Parts: sequence; C-alpha cells; structure tokens
Amino acid sequence: MALKVGRGALAPPFMVMDVISAANVRQATLAVDDPKIIRMEVGQPGTGAPAGAVRAVEAALRSGNPLGYTEAFGLRSLRERIADHIRDWYQVSVPVSRIAVTVGASGAFPLAFLAAFDRGDRVAMVAPFYPPYVNILTALGIEPVILEATLETRFQPTIPMLEALDPRPEGLIVASPCNPAGTMLHPEELAAIARWCDTNGVRLISDEIYHGLTYGSPIATASAFSPSAVVVNSFSKYFSMTGWRIGWLVLPEDLVRPVECLAQNMFISAPYISQVAAEAAFDCRDELEMNIAAYRRSRANLLTGLPLAGFDRLSPAEGAFYIFADVSDRTNDSVAFCARMLSEVGIAVTPGVDFDRTRGNRFVRFSYCGPEADMQAAAERLRNWR
Repeated sequence: MALKVGRGALAPPFMVMDVISAANVRQATLAVDDPKIIRMEVGQPGTGAPAGAVRAVEAALRSGNPLGYTEAFGLRSLRERIADHIRDWYQVSVPVSRIAVTVGASGAFPLAFLAAFDRGDRVAMVAPFYPPYVNILTALGIEPVILEATLETRFQPTIPMLEALDPRPEGLIVASPCNPAGTMLHPEELAAIARWCDTNGVRLISDEIYHGLTYGSPIATASAFSPSAVVVNSFSKYFSMTGWRIGWLVLPEDLVRPVECLAQNMFISAPYISQVAAEAAFDCRDELEMNIAAYRRSRANLLTGLPLAGFDRLSPAEGAFYIFADVSDRTNDSVAFCARMLSEVGIAVTPGVDFDRTRGNRFVRFSYCGPEADMQAAAERLRNWR
C-alpha cells in the first residue's frame, strides 16, 4: 500500500535551482581550455562575506566559546546593530524587542506567514514574483492572489490594482527592489500602499532584502509608514553572505510573541557563528560599497550591451542585480530558450516561468551579481548569438 504524501510536499520546484544544476553539469563536461560557463542565473553575489566578518568568525572559533543556541530572536548585540542600521538608513527607530534574527529571509517568510495568516486566507502579490512566496503560502494552505503587473507600472502594484480586489485579501506582499525585475516602489508609492493596507485591514509584508543595492532611486522601509507591517530583510545580498543563512524580521507588536514561539519550535535559533559574522559585517561598509560599485558598472555594461545583442525590451533595473527581458520576439518558450543559450554560448540565465506562470514563457532574467569580467564577457557572447 502506498503511503500518503502531504499536500504541502507538492510545491513546484524553484526552477532557478534546476538551472543551477544544468549549468553545473554543463561546466563539468567542458574541456580545460573551453570558455567557462557564465553564471547569470542566480542572485548570489560573486563576492564572499566581507573580510571583517570572516575575521570575527575566526576569533570566535578560537575563543573556546561553545557557540551554542542563542535566544530564538538572536543575540541581543546583533539585534541592537540591526536597530542602529535601520535608524541610520531610514531615520526610523524600531525597538530591539521587535527585531527577530532569522535563518535567512527564507526562514523569515514561513514565520511571518504562519503568524499573520490562517489556512484559507488570501494573500495578494503582483506577477512577476519571487517563486517561494507562492510556494510557501500554498504549502501552508494559504491562497496566493496574483495580480498581473506590467512594465507600465514597473512590475509593481498600484492602488487601482488593489482597489479592484474583491473581496479584500488578508495580506499583501510587496518587494522593492523586486526580484526578478529589479524595479522599486518609490517612497510615496510605498507610503500609499501601506496606508491602503491599514485602512482595509490588510497585513502588509514588505520584502526589503535588496535594500542597499540601488542605483539612484531612493529607498524607504514599510516600517516608516505602517505600525502593522512586517519587514523581511537579509544579510545575503547587500552584505554578500548568502551561504551564512542569516536574516531578520521587523515585527509589529501584535506578532512579536507569536513569531517568537514559532521560531523557538521551528528553528530554535539562527546559527550562532552566522550571527557573529553578521554583526561584524556592519563594520565593513567600505568593502561592501566597493561591491555595489562593481554591480553598478556591470549594470551599465549590460543595459548598453544587451540591446546591442537584440535584447531591447528591458525592465528599468532600478535596484537589486537583475534585468528582466521580454524575449517574445525570439521565443514563446523561455525554458527552451535558456537551455539553448546555455548549450550554444555557455551563459546560464533563468526562464521567466519561474516568476510568472501565465506570461513567463516570454521573459528571461539576467542576474549581474557575478564577477564583473564575466558580466562584460556575457554581453560580447550574446552579441554574436542569434
């Protein structure tokens, strides 16, 4: 007799992970003198953790400290540094009691969703979206409500879109800068959406993990506009610490204790050693800003080079390290198109179907957070490919 498999285990794959696997296989088959695969499929900085964070970890490992569990919400000293960071960047004061250190942003989302919503609740977001939003919600029995955004709204939600929702959802997820398009909600737009959510009893979840990775557009945090918003952030992107799996939540008062109880039971705590590294990373601004300067150059190179290679319908790329390209003049099958690009020119990019299940067949996402020389080489390879 076959045993039952829970419905929560039926979540679709996060396709970028499949692209990573295909690129790894392709790289392994190349001869030593063949051009290497250029990795533009994943949002993983090509730089490692900042040097000061590594030194702090080395010191902690030599200290004899057993590096055991911390409180569920993390080391007090790290939470204080996060509060200082929020005050420095946004001129917003958040009590340390409302800050929770998490196992990356990926660990923050299920905590937030479980605390804020019940099975059968509806949570809205625009497409294109970060796939795990939908997959986590679905696994938890929460219904995603997808709004189709377009380039005209920079792939971001608008008040008219939200006003058209009937019935009102229990939640709304926004991301600025967003993955995959790299576009932003400008401060006045985020403020208006936060007011709409508060007026309509909708819990706002604001994904701010790409803050710091902007190229002229101002940033704002939802914490500045709504006392009920949940903010998700991470050390993976600006701080270049993807593998350390460390992030944070800024919680409204009514969700502090619920999230703490969930965190105690689901994760106990984020890894002690990652928390040490994260705290030290706040003292590495000069190195981190050098990374941003490299992203800025790669972005400029691709915004010039991609149109010359025939990719001329691009998202504005205001932040993060992504460019979302409409390739409908070349293909109606972005999965096959990306596979062909990997096979023929050795560039791994992500098909849009990961981010938009109705229109993603005609989009691809380029990530430009890899080594700067690789990003330059990618534009040249694509210029000679049709």
